[in-house]
Amino acid sequence: MVYATDDKTKTQHLLSLDGANERLQLYKADLTAEGSFDSAVDGCQAVFHTASPVLFQTSNPQADLIDPAVKGTLNVLKSCAKMPSVKRAPKHWYMLSKTLAEEAAWKFANENGIDLVAVNPGFVIGPFLQPSVNFTVEEVLRLINGNRAFPSDIFRFVDVRDVANAHIQAFEVPSASGRCCVVGSMVHYTEALKIMHELYPNLPLSGNWENYETFQPQCKISQEKAKSLGVNFTPLEVSLRDTVECLKEKGLVSF
Repeated sequence: MVYATDDKTKTQHLLSLDGANERLQLYKADLTAEGSFDSAVDGCQAVFHTASPVLFQTSNPQADLIDPAVKGTLNVLKSCAKMPSVKRAPKHWYMLSKTLAEEAAWKFANENGIDLVAVNPGFVIGPFLQPSVNFTVEEVLRLINGNRAFPSDIFRFVDVRDVANAHIQAFEVPSASGRCCVVGSMVHYTEALKIMHELYPNLPLSGNWENYETFQPQCKISQEKAKSLGVNFTPLEVSLRDTVECLKEKGLVSF
């Protein structure tokens, strides 16, 4: 499902994938319009609803975040409920709007007999297909370019390929159920900067991070459920390297 299907900058990277001519169909839909997903869902055995607006500053959070997340999720599920072919519908969430959306999704799924699996990823990095960067990779890009002071916080990193695999396993493994946290590494951001410095010594990283006093995570996120589905997490070093290499390949950084 792609918004603005007439905009080639939004679709060309998808249409260029191997086998796209035979196996890929794009549908235009509106998250907030009930019935908008009916034609896309018709005939599917599984539905992966994997995105929703990511904004930290907005003058209208209800319209920009809550409605697209909650109504969008319910509208996808309502379309699923109409189609007897749909067997399972994995979903992943982000912050408050995603929490509200997940609560609404579980309520609707339980009331309508939909087999729902929730995949909850952390801070997603790794190589990307589209020509522009998404929010999480943009944060890495800003640090590389020196446009952002590094955040003094614990980050829950996960490779985008592991997130994709978790969604596939959530559909294919019969025992998959409930909620599944997908987080590969939980470290202070300076640890990530240290890794990038070791991989790319000439990288002009932001801030005086080498002398910054770090702190350890105050909690742990279990990988048990994700690993039980067959998810083998990519090392953070590999994810960061592949993120930077992808940025270089697309001409977004040079050093």
